Amino acid sequence: MTEGTERVSFRSPGMAWDLAGVIHRPKGFDPDGSYPAIVAVHPIGSCKEQTAGNVYAKAQAEAGYVVLAFDASYQGESGGQPRLVEDPAQRVEDIKVAIDHLVTLPYVDADRIGGIGVCGGGGYVISATMTDRRIKAVTSITGVNFGRLSREAFSQYDPIAALEQMAAQRTAEARGEKARVDDYLPESVEAGKQAGVDDIDMLEATDYYKTDRGQAPGGATSAAFSRRSAAVGWDAFFDAEQLLTQPLLVVIGEKPGGFGAYRDGQEIYGRAASKDKQLLVLPDTSHYDLYDHPEPTDKAIEAATAFFGSHL
Repeated sequence: MTEGTERVSFRSPGMAWDLAGVIHRPKGFDPDGSYPAIVAVHPIGSCKEQTAGNVYAKAQAEAGYVVLAFDASYQGESGGQPRLVEDPAQRVEDIKVAIDHLVTLPYVDADRIGGIGVCGGGGYVISATMTDRRIKAVTSITGVNFGRLSREAFSQYDPIAALEQMAAQRTAEARGEKARVDDYLPESVEAGKQAGVDDIDMLEATDYYKTDRGQAPGGATSAAFSRRSAAVGWDAFFDAEQLLTQPLLVVIGEKPGGFGAYRDGQEIYGRAASKDKQLLVLPDTSHYDLYDHPEPTDKAIEAATAFFGSHL
């Protein structure tokens, strides 16, 4: 009998690099047993050791699931070049590759696999669920449609101008110029305030990612600027009215912020074709409260545990 966590690496046939992951096992784990499994997807600029892994994956393992949290391609300990690329299509494919790994494990019941994602990971796992029927139920925790965010706030509400700049930068890099890497966040909350930042999401993200509260070596909070064009033309919720039929749980806080989880959560709940869908709006709760603050995350975990218990 063994329990705890295991570091793993895996890839699909034809893939040129490995993905790095951590498998969280339930207490009393029996390698000869058969367990439902969950794939946990980290936010934009995050990694497997942060909220998706050390909060939500850990909690679902404690509830009896085998949970695989992993680093996205080009990020954290996973492979892929160039580094620090945030490509939504690849992020969705990574989820499918993670499931490919889960279904090879003798103790995983391939007919009982779920997905959970936080922030951008919530949007990615919803998108993956629409085209991978191996995912039987999906939970989005303060999920964000990164395509919508990239067209709006992340491009200063001028996506064409942003795309022109990205194109020029990519041409420069193809001709030998050093890659431009931008940090999504200011160096500190105080630096952000001094620069005129007043958005709750931006400031609370900085408090999480730039301090001991949530900081981890793999959580770079930065991206290669010339490759961000991939997100501008992408939509996490495309064709949800037809394709998102699996059971869906959406958890959001009622405090809206610039990253848009509140509006995205309301939107996907309304659009999803799922006959069994739930929307949990937590009062007096912000986007980053749902990363690690005990009271709201406990409520989100309780809802997710009950939800997966009904569908896996």
